[in-house]
Amino acid sequence: MSLGITILNILHVGLSLIGIIAGLLVLFGFLTSTRLDGWTKVFLGTTIATSVTGFMYPFHKFLPSHAFGIISLIVLPIAIYARYPKRLAGGWRRTFVITSTVALYLNVFVLVAQIFDKVPALHALAPAQSEPPSLITELANLALFIVLGIFAAIKFRVEAVQPA
Repeated sequence: MSLGITILNILHVGLSLIGIIAGLLVLFGFLTSTRLDGWTKVFLGTTIATSVTGFMYPFHKFLPSHAFGIISLIVLPIAIYARYPKRLAGGWRRTFVITSTVALYLNVFVLVAQIFDKVPALHALAPAQSEPPSLITELANLALFIVLGIFAAIKFRVEAVQPA
């Protein structure tokens, strides 16, 4: 592995893990109707950077991770627009919660896939990641994020952010 790829791996994985942790904190904030402005900036910034750095890897065919990166880079600008220019006013609050939750889910989906790929015991259970252990885990992950997303959209009732 070249030094450039090693550095890219460290950067990409680090950004991804920071984004996931920050995103989980932001999701907790949604569920408790608490705006976590600093963590929101960290989440949005690192999640965008994760998707962008994912496209810096050399590749020869289109993979599911590329599709997830594209979807993430579509929903994140919508989340940013809802949060900052629209200041969570009206339906933009719910739009922000939904798009942020989708972006977080996509990152966690890739994390779970990477865990099944890189952890030898899990890789042995699902080497192609199409076997039941991997599929059940990802389906449970999806179901969890759907439920959390619904509750977050209902519970996050903070007032619109006032202009500075």
